[in-house]
Amino acid sequence: MREKRWNIVTYSKKDDRPLVSVITPSYNSKSFITETIKTVQNQTYYNWEMIIVDDQSKDDSASVIKSYAENDSRIRLIPLSKNVGAARARNIAIKEAHGDYIAFLDSDDLWLPTKLEEQVAFMQKGNLAFSFTSYSLIDEEGNSLDVEVMAPKAVDYKHLIGNTTIGCLTVMLDRLQIKHIEMPDIQPEDTALWLLLLRQGYIAHGLPKVLSKYRIVSNSTSRNKFKAAYRYWRLLRSQEKLNFIKANFYFSKYAYNAFNKNRGSQPASLLNGGK
Repeated sequence: MREKRWNIVTYSKKDDRPLVSVITPSYNSKSFITETIKTVQNQTYYNWEMIIVDDQSKDDSASVIKSYAENDSRIRLIPLSKNVGAARARNIAIKEAHGDYIAFLDSDDLWLPTKLEEQVAFMQKGNLAFSFTSYSLIDEEGNSLDVEVMAPKAVDYKHLIGNTTIGCLTVMLDRLQIKHIEMPDIQPEDTALWLLLLRQGYIAHGLPKVLSKYRIVSNSTSRNKFKAAYRYWRLLRSQEKLNFIKANFYFSKYAYNAFNKNRGSQPASLLNGGK
């Protein structure tokens, strides 16, 4: 039987299902944050809290977020006095979270209305510690790019390293099974966390349904392929402590899979030989 966590939600709709904490870092997100917040508010699953950490934005992001927080008690704004980066911003939100589950959503990405409901049910049915879903790609204006990244059935450490199949905006973690959730201070910080968890023996279970939309923003760090490649190489060498030959092997896999993902490749299950 699951331990009940303190439910801080004061939203008018009663819901005794597990509380989901939505973790959102925000930096100069005024152009997208309204749409992102609305996709959480439009969820068919009502028992959530959304913790948005504004990383000292230079635009009016904090004001926009504050206006939503004042009208929906499930939304909390944490403004920072100095810029700390996405990893630390997420960790600040995680420490403030009260949910049974942690879900990640960046300030420019979107969820489909049944995302939380379907994923919580998926987690509960299998008593899963770590799950993720399929997602699609959209452009800066929100138009579909006709690319879907399909979630394999399951992923372990061996098959995640060198792969890009787990989208941060799709991940949900069970805090009662995973006692310590903290993104490492190394980029890409989300992949670094998934690798840490899988190296501890957890399995990431995929829900093969598109429930999220990942926005391709032209000036984002992830779109700078040279920087992204360097950061992944550094992750392999520094955190995963792979020697040059192994790092080169998995880096080549990473580059190949990243290229295919952007072309609309739909990977099959990566665990147990793809079965």
